[in-house]
Amino acid sequence: MSDVFDRATDLEQWQREQALSKALDQPASTVTSLGCHECGEPIPEARRKAAPHCTRCIDCQKDFEHARK
Repeated sequence: MSDVFDRATDLEQWQREQALSKALDQPASTVTSLGCHECGEPIPEARRKAAPHCTRCIDCQKDFEHARK
């Protein structure tokens, strides 16, 4: 019987970690920002149109993605 509980606990932990990971990957706000949250520089209109919910300028986004690897 403890095997069933152990598997259920493992599954619950995995689901929690997946949900937290997904939540951390999403921007805090769904409103399009005019300025980069990292450097404060204005986000170009073309970038805001291409990625409507972006919160970083292209350079800061590249740095962010590079740091995550």
